[in-house]
Amino acid sequence: MKKEYIIAIQGAVTAVVAYLSDRMGVLFPVMCLLVFSMVADYFSGMMASKREALDHPGDSNYGWSSKKGAKGIIKKVSYLCVIAVAMIVDYVIAVAAGYLDITMPVTAFFGLLVTLWYVLNELLSIIENAGRMGGPVPEWLRKYIAVLKDKIDSEYDAGDKGT
Repeated sequence: MKKEYIIAIQGAVTAVVAYLSDRMGVLFPVMCLLVFSMVADYFSGMMASKREALDHPGDSNYGWSSKKGAKGIIKKVSYLCVIAVAMIVDYVIAVAAGYLDITMPVTAFFGLLVTLWYVLNELLSIIENAGRMGGPVPEWLRKYIAVLKDKIDSEYDAGDKGT
């Protein structure tokens, strides 16, 4: 490939990343982390399934299948749909606050909260996959991530009840 094409592609990618970063603010790096976590989870799940197939030869309950893979991809797309809804809620609140002359301390709340929750969910899944592959997983790490995820849930539930 010609050097000019490579430079043009790099420039286009840089422009897109800069635009998205400007528009999404603090949510952009968290979304990047989520996408990276989703890819890592998908591949670690495939490797864990392969390991289980090696441990249980001839058992169709173990191993990777395109059906399981497709379900995983559909589930991850559904995460992105829920995040999009949360971002729309943030946008609607910001626009309504602007019309009411209310100053908002943050522009992304629900989108950020939902995205962080999904990042933690993906990290837990990666840890589970590592355990399925036979890797030693520190229990404290799994518990710490689970506590963070539960903290997000409990903070929302407590706020919902007016406490």
